Amino acid sequence: MKYLPVNNTDTIPALGLGTWKSDTGEVARAVSTALDIGYRHIDCASIYQNQKEIGTALGEAITAKRVKREELWITSKLWNNAHARKHVQPALERTLLDLQLDYLDLFLIHWPINFQPNIVFPKRPEEFLPPEAIPIIETWQAMEKMVKKGLCRFIGVCNFNLPRLIELKRQAAIQPVMNQIELHPYLQQRKMVEYCKNNGLLLTAYSPLGSGDRPAALKKDNEPSLLTQPIIVDIAERNNMTPGQVLLVWGLSRGTVVIPKSTHPERLQENFLAADLELGATDLLAIDGLEQGYRFVDGSFFQSPGSPYTVTGLWKEE
Repeated sequence: MKYLPVNNTDTIPALGLGTWKSDTGEVARAVSTALDIGYRHIDCASIYQNQKEIGTALGEAITAKRVKREELWITSKLWNNAHARKHVQPALERTLLDLQLDYLDLFLIHWPINFQPNIVFPKRPEEFLPPEAIPIIETWQAMEKMVKKGLCRFIGVCNFNLPRLIELKRQAAIQPVMNQIELHPYLQQRKMVEYCKNNGLLLTAYSPLGSGDRPAALKKDNEPSLLTQPIIVDIAERNNMTPGQVLLVWGLSRGTVVIPKSTHPERLQENFLAADLELGATDLLAIDGLEQGYRFVDGSFFQSPGSPYTVTGLWKEE
């Protein structure tokens, strides 16, 4: 397993288990199996609505001494309805209760989007709050307090574009250690990768395999496939890998964390083995040539009529 340095004080397993879209009824088994395989990094979020089951699996594994808590890296995320200063700690405490943990290793702002409290997902314009209603720095300062209280060890963000990330770094007392964003050969985000490499931040790649199993409502017509992309398939065949392993090896070769999701034991094992595989420079260069600027998860679900948020506003670099 590859490990990446965190803030010069710790390390994070470069390959973890994603749990978005892992259904209740199967996610506990998947996490338990993953821990037995050797996974030590589990990526969670309150909005995935499966943290209680994940907590059951973690609690059983720790109690049975199949794994020690200090061997694990557990990430979770603050949902959009809990960005106000007074809501951050209660949200984190609920997550810890669900996960049966005393602390998180990493706590992330899930999206730079504000909802009204108690709204899980807005259906009317008034259920959103505009960006200026709760500035990012207000949420961040509340998260900094969570570090000081020992409820989480590190803090970071998800889905931040480069200007937003630079501005947060400028204002933060405790620096973000992570930006979790969509990263794969069709969306390589080279400026972001270079900036983070030069400024002591890590990137976690979500949807590293293209997230083909996400709900139909979140898909576009005629989406491109990563797992059946001819160059990826050819590289896989020539290197005795699966296409999924090729995609993960490419992500790991860039110095990014990858968090593929699966609930199938065979696929969990395949993905885990990718952490110790390598591709030659020629194959990596061929994959670099697949850039399309294509987002599978573009945030258009926040762009309903009357919403103060747009896809352009989320991702624009200037």
